[in-house]
Amino acid sequence: MNPDYILELTNITKEFPGVKALDNIQLKVRKGTVHALMGENGAGKSTLMKIIFGIYTPDRGTIKYKGEEVKLSGSKDALRLGISMIHQELTPVPEMTVAENLFLGREPTKSFGWIRKKKMVEDARKLFDSLKIDIDPNARMADLSIANMQMVEIAAAVSRNADLIIMDEPTSAITEREVERLFGMIASLKAKGVTIIYISHKMDEIFRICDEITVFRDGQFVGSKPAGELNPESLIQMMVGREIKQVFHKDEAPIGEVLLSVKNLTRKGKFRKVSFEVRSGEILGIAGLMGSGRTEVVESLFGIVPPDEGEIFVKNERAHIRSPQDAIRYKMGLLTEDRKATGAFLPLSVKDNMIVSSIDGYLNKAGLLKGRLVNDMCGAFVERLNIKTPSLNQQIGRLSGGNQQKVLLARWLLSNPDILILDEPTRGIDVGAKAEIHKLMSRLAKTGKAIVMVSSELPEILGMSDRIVVMHEGEKKGELTRAEASQEKIMELVYR
Repeated sequence: MNPDYILELTNITKEFPGVKALDNIQLKVRKGTVHALMGENGAGKSTLMKIIFGIYTPDRGTIKYKGEEVKLSGSKDALRLGISMIHQELTPVPEMTVAENLFLGREPTKSFGWIRKKKMVEDARKLFDSLKIDIDPNARMADLSIANMQMVEIAAAVSRNADLIIMDEPTSAITEREVERLFGMIASLKAKGVTIIYISHKMDEIFRICDEITVFRDGQFVGSKPAGELNPESLIQMMVGREIKQVFHKDEAPIGEVLLSVKNLTRKGKFRKVSFEVRSGEILGIAGLMGSGRTEVVESLFGIVPPDEGEIFVKNERAHIRSPQDAIRYKMGLLTEDRKATGAFLPLSVKDNMIVSSIDGYLNKAGLLKGRLVNDMCGAFVERLNIKTPSLNQQIGRLSGGNQQKVLLARWLLSNPDILILDEPTRGIDVGAKAEIHKLMSRLAKTGKAIVMVSSELPEILGMSDRIVVMHEGEKKGELTRAEASQEKIMELVYR
């Protein structure tokens, strides 16, 4: 055992039915460093972190923590050893308060076991003040934005005074200002000797804060190097085994008739008087900071929460959309922002998740499912979108986040929509899968689809959009063509 290492994993192997998720994985993490774990979706990163945190038990291999071989039979074992984890998929208890979620399972109590609620709220406030987080400890978790839920999760991990903190995509749903705050926290923790394992698909973050980088590919160890010995191009090549010269694959598509027109759309307290149109063959990007109203606008377009005022026209016909079923009848599809909470039916199979929005088209006269046709259609999309799954009957919750996202894309492509709304289509997805999804978007536009894309990543907005609508605090601040758009111009409109 090298005393420089806080964690050493040797020959870790983990198999699920039909899938070898990890194959003789090696990992060595130095004390007091930020160690990045990189790889495409399905490479095995999250599976390995769940092993380190005791959620999964490896089939083979050894784990050494602080020089001692350990066996973890649950997350309580990991927490007892000083290992904490910020999960990629948030798991709050929505009906409980922020403070109750923060100290779940370790509430301050009185002599007879009664919870000291006042002290719990005070402790939450002190923690938030130290981390410069502005969230009411008495608020219900269900009432928080995804970004604020993520900040609560980060605060909970920090509050445990862990020696090793695993951060799995911690910035996927937070604003740029909150990212800066998180990086400040990481620097402070590192200065105190805390070790961070950091998983992210955002290259700028990796090279900004990480000391060493380990790469996995298809469940196997590729290599570990100091961050200073790599650059984005060489790191991508390690991750995917090939060069990706252009992540933003945007072909020119013929622009046709207006398929969707929105006039003075308003939802009280969320957004007001938003107007835009999208044409056949066009990708319209909607940019803006978290909380700008982007997601609320597309949810109203799709009938999830209907607008209070304004008009929606589909192919120049006034559309009355009061529910998602209405939107689907108007040949619209929506890939939601949060695939776990509002997208995937996690207990169901890949096949069931694909056909749920178009199931009526696969029923025979007796109302029974045309099994062979369903298998053929779903199987074709598994190949087309390069979805890594052992079978169509695999539970979608067992797939990586990126492969779940591809299944949800296939869901809407099976319904053959004219208008496709994509809210954060590549959040938490690796560079190779991003390139595939961007290429698919480009192909769909060339077939005449109208695409509305909400994204927090300005390079994606600039790389994929024909026009860009900029929103801030519930208002449309302006509109830019592809030719005139730049990062600076978008931010100028945001802060105008």
